[in-house]
Amino acid sequence: MSSPSSKLDRNSLPAHVAIIMDGNGRWAQNRGLMRLMGHRSGVKTVKKIVTAARELGLQVLTLYAFSSENWKRPEQEVSGLMTLLKSYLENELSTMLDNNIKLRCMGRKEQLPTKVREVLDTSIRKTAGNTGLILNLALSYGGRSEIVRAARILASKCAEGTLHPDEITEDLLSAHLYSTGLPDPDLVIRTGGEYRLSNFLLWQASYAEIYITDTNWPDFSKNDFHLALENYQERQRRFGRTGDQVQKQEPL
Repeated sequence: MSSPSSKLDRNSLPAHVAIIMDGNGRWAQNRGLMRLMGHRSGVKTVKKIVTAARELGLQVLTLYAFSSENWKRPEQEVSGLMTLLKSYLENELSTMLDNNIKLRCMGRKEQLPTKVREVLDTSIRKTAGNTGLILNLALSYGGRSEIVRAARILASKCAEGTLHPDEITEDLLSAHLYSTGLPDPDLVIRTGGEYRLSNFLLWQASYAEIYITDTNWPDFSKNDFHLALENYQERQRRFGRTGDQVQKQEPL
C-alpha cells in the first residue's frame, strides 16, 4: 500500500494552505490533563506540519494560532499560551533560518505581551530575506476586525480627498488587509471536527476549499496533512463557472 505522500501530484499543490488548529483542549481533557498540556502537545504538531509544508514546497502556510476572541479565555490559559508562543519563536528561529523559512504575522500584534512581541518582531526581521516557505502566524487575529481596519483606512483616504469611493475595488481592499502580498488560501483545514470558520480569513477564504477532520490538532500527523492535500487535488475548483466550462479549459 502506497503512502499518502506518494499519491500527491507535486505539480498541483495549493500555493497557500491555512489551518485552524483546533482540539488542543479536548485532546487534553480526554486524557485527564490540563488544557495547557494539549496546547504544549500542539506545538509539536506545528513543528511537524511546518516541516511537511516546507518539504512539499508550499508557498504559504497560515496557522490560526491565537484569535482575537481567545483573550476571553481564563487568564491562566492565556498566559500559558503566550509563554508557549514565546518559547516556540525563540526555539525555532534557527530552524527557520537554516531552512529558508520567512516568518510573517497577521493580527493585532500590539495586543501581545511586550516580551512576546519583541521576540516575534526579531524573528520576522531576521527571516525577512528568506525566500522559501512563508510561515504566516495569525495572532490576536479576527477576520471581521481585519476588514473593519481596512475599511477605516480607505475611509480616511476618502475623507482626506486622496481617494474617491468609486475607486475602491476588491483588489484595493485586499491590499489593505494583513495578508497583502500573499495569495488567497486555496485550502483551509480545520482539525477537531467543528464545522465553522471561527472568524478566520473571512475575506481571503471566499473561494478556498475547506477540509474538516475529526482528528484533534495534537494528533494531526504528516500523513493526515498529506490526506488533506490529496482530498484538495480531487476537488474541481470552479470559481462560479460550471463543471463543463472548467473541464473544457483543462488540458487533456
